[in-house]
Formats: sequence, C-alpha cells, structure tokens
Amino acid sequence: MKEILGEKATRSTLMRLSYEIVEKNPNAEEICIVGIRRRGAAIAKIIAANIQKLGECTVLCGEVDISLYRDDLSFIKAQPVVNETAIDFSVENKIVVLVDDVLFTGRTARAAIDAVLAAGRPSKIQLCELIDRGHRELPIRADFVGKNVPTSMQEKISVKMPEYDGTMCVLIESK
Repeated sequence: MKEILGEKATRSTLMRLSYEIVEKNPNAEEICIVGIRRRGAAIAKIIAANIQKLGECTVLCGEVDISLYRDDLSFIKAQPVVNETAIDFSVENKIVVLVDDVLFTGRTARAAIDAVLAAGRPSKIQLCELIDRGHRELPIRADFVGKNVPTSMQEKISVKMPEYDGTMCVLIESK
C-alpha cells in the first residue's frame, strides 16, 4: 500500500478543482454540485463549500444513488441496495457538476448521468473526478481531474474520507 495523496495534498487538490470549476463556469449561481454516493458525495460537499467561499454565493449540493442505473448489476449483486437520491432542488437549466472519487471504466459516471437526467434537464453536465486511473470501457472523460494515476488491473485506488474512514488520503494498493 502506498499513499498517493495525504490529507494536505488531497485538500489542496480539491481546492484547485473548485477553482477550475469556477473558472470554467463564471456564473456560480448556475452551478449545482452532485456527488455520486458514497465518497463522491463527501468530496462534493467539500467542493461546494469551497465554491461558496470563492463566489460568495450559495451553491446547491446533492447526491445521487446510481444502483438502479448500473449496466453491470448482475456482476455486482443480484439485488442492489437502493439508497435515496438526495437532489432537493431543480436541475432544470443548471450546470450540474457530477463529482466522484475515482474514474475507472466510466460505468459509474454513465449511470450517474442517467440518474441526473431522470431528475430533469440541465443545461450542461460536467464530470469532476479526484483520481483518473484509466482503463475506460466507455467513452467517458472528466472535465476536471485532480490527479491522473496510471494503474495496472492488479492495483486498486482507495480514497479515504473522514466521515467513512476517519482520515483523508488516497492510497494505491494491490488487489
């Protein structure tokens, strides 16, 4: 197991991503941040708070559960556990920034796009990933990437967040 980003570097990376989102979308009132459950939602809250500080405005923040939108359900579990999607605002004509921890095959991002579109029709959907590790199975790319980490299929990226793991860091480990 090797640490790729410690807490300070992870927080710095999330701040840089927040700046990039604001630079690309200068009207912060049009932005809403939607995290993909679990760790993507935790990261989304941090990014939304950062953007609020930068733009001195309220940034809408929600989270999606993609369980029913997965196209690989049979490989994960026969009966998915579905958690409630918590988008308590309209995404109509908003710039939705989907946030997740690791971009790998692209299947999670595709499922999250379907979940957002089920909630309404945003003007844009942008993808923000803390880590991009490659190995796409779908033609998905992130608009905002914290760090590119080329990996082998025998490696795993673990993002640790305080609310789930008691610490904040990014690790690479062997499967």
